[in-house]
Amino acid sequence: MFIRLGSLVQLSTHTRFLFTLRSDVGVYRSLLLFRLSGLGEDTPSLYVMESACPHLGADLSHAEIEDCGSDLVAVCPWHRYLMLTYDFSLSSGVSETGLKACTYTVELRCNQDAAEVWVETPEETGNWEVVELRPVSEEFADPPPPHQENVTSLRIEDASPEQPLASNNPPNTLIEWAVLILNTPDPELKVQRTRHAVNLFRTGKLKSVGRTPSAPAPPDVPPRHSGLQTVDPGKVGKRGKAGSLKSRIAMLHALANIEQWAIDLAWDIIARFGPSNTDLPLQFFSDFTKVALDESKHFSLLSGRLASLSSFYGSQPIHAALWESATSTASSLAARLAIIHLVHEARGLDVNPNTIAKFRAAGDEESVRVLEIIHLDEITHVTAGHRWFTWVCEREGCEPVPRFREEVRVHFGGKVKGPFNDEDRRKAGLTREFYEDLRGEAWDGVRLKGATVAVEYGS
Repeated sequence: MFIRLGSLVQLSTHTRFLFTLRSDVGVYRSLLLFRLSGLGEDTPSLYVMESACPHLGADLSHAEIEDCGSDLVAVCPWHRYLMLTYDFSLSSGVSETGLKACTYTVELRCNQDAAEVWVETPEETGNWEVVELRPVSEEFADPPPPHQENVTSLRIEDASPEQPLASNNPPNTLIEWAVLILNTPDPELKVQRTRHAVNLFRTGKLKSVGRTPSAPAPPDVPPRHSGLQTVDPGKVGKRGKAGSLKSRIAMLHALANIEQWAIDLAWDIIARFGPSNTDLPLQFFSDFTKVALDESKHFSLLSGRLASLSSFYGSQPIHAALWESATSTASSLAARLAIIHLVHEARGLDVNPNTIAKFRAAGDEESVRVLEIIHLDEITHVTAGHRWFTWVCEREGCEPVPRFREEVRVHFGGKVKGPFNDEDRRKAGLTREFYEDLRGEAWDGVRLKGATVAVEYGS
């Protein structure tokens, strides 16, 4: 069986795309599309293979492509300079090491005047759907994007001078980088370090996740820059409905604050649960480094938008309500995935369209563009949460829906509110049986600090 991936025109912006398939029984497969142009050929050569190296599970999205005469091979970035190179034929998946990567047939089918790309589905039974499709990175853009100056302008008073990405003794593992970034109070430096660490991990320059007993522990609460005024959530002023410039700035600032915490949440799930869950596949770390990179992109987009409106991140008070859920789920990976990704981030899918509509009604199309980028990325983040929550359930021999509802009952307070964006929730794997008529009991009898404040991406 084959599944439609997209039109050839859609897949011509970059030379590499990562896409994720999900079956109707909850099985996930992450695959890579390579688009290579032959000399003098009008039609590109298209190849699809699994996204993880069969040896140790390293991400192949940044694999080098080498011409071996009769064949093209993808060279695992983690083993590029070792005596035993793990290279996999793009057409057959065969490696000289004896290992074999799964490859999938690609067909170009004509649909009226447009060529469409169809990909063979995995052998497992079930109906498959594409739940994520994205270019690997701007590094593989075709043509390369023009150079743009950094538009992020953070004007936090008494901001520290520019610091190096790491000290003289830089981290050697992904978890060490995660802890360093979590302990970085300056938001701009946090973004820079995130980009740097993810690039090191993807290109094989970090040889280890660092899941050892001696791995550094993440902070209980990531510090914030001294130039930011942190207040209790209940003391944050009303932000309005985007009808005025002041209201739009307040809403964008609130979203930027959530994105800064979201960067930390992505690194915290790696640093906090990686050492104690040694059976987690490398795909888990690839997924959440991608989430961290997305959240840093979102923060930069929002900060840049604030700057274009003659404001800046730090111009208004911030709160730490989102981290309260991180604290309450610090001892359980299942609880963390359920509450952060399948409750809070899923709630973002519900409220984002209304927020976008408010900015569009105000004629602020540039902010709409930013918010639409964020919304599409957030669907993939909820998908990642669903993927790894179901993985934990399979490991522990329990069904995802009742386990999710129990985690919400124990770790969340109050009703899981609608109205729900059923369409985007379903894209992420959340059917109505997950969230319909659901209420948490964590606040019953005792109110947590800030419990009256809804943590929503559009609040």
